[in-house]
Amino acid sequence: MTEDRSVSHKSREAEARAQYLTFHLGEEEYGIEILRVQEIKRYPAVTPIPNSPPHIKGVMNLRGSVVPILDLRTRFGLPAVEHTRFTVIIVVTVGTKVVGLVVDSVSDVLAFTASQIEPPPQLAMGTKDSFLTGMAKHDERLISLLAIDAVAEREEPVAVEEAA
Repeated sequence: MTEDRSVSHKSREAEARAQYLTFHLGEEEYGIEILRVQEIKRYPAVTPIPNSPPHIKGVMNLRGSVVPILDLRTRFGLPAVEHTRFTVIIVVTVGTKVVGLVVDSVSDVLAFTASQIEPPPQLAMGTKDSFLTGMAKHDERLISLLAIDAVAEREEPVAVEEAA
């Protein structure tokens, strides 16, 4: 009977863990739910979209599908930097759409329990913090967990759909 309880306890703990792909934008570390990530690609040639907002870099062809590319640095008001060999596009699903997110580099896949995640700070709502679902603690690091729907929802879909 004790064995069944420990197995049950372990399975509940495993279920309570959520996995996130972590990445960097400058010195800041962010996470996206791993179930939303389709793939990670090297930064390819991106076709610009005329008259699009600065954070929409353009579109890319992904196996016959036109995928809009958003630059998270620009989206979050961070300074632009030159792309390096570590710059990648994280291809994610947002509802029924597929979107590419330009990030400086990818770090790890980490699992967090509910006790490791705190609500986002209330200090600067209306800024990039409104794109967060929470802050995860891992060792000595704080990882900002992205609300990817909110990031993509606020983009100008007309320009992206016209390009597609």
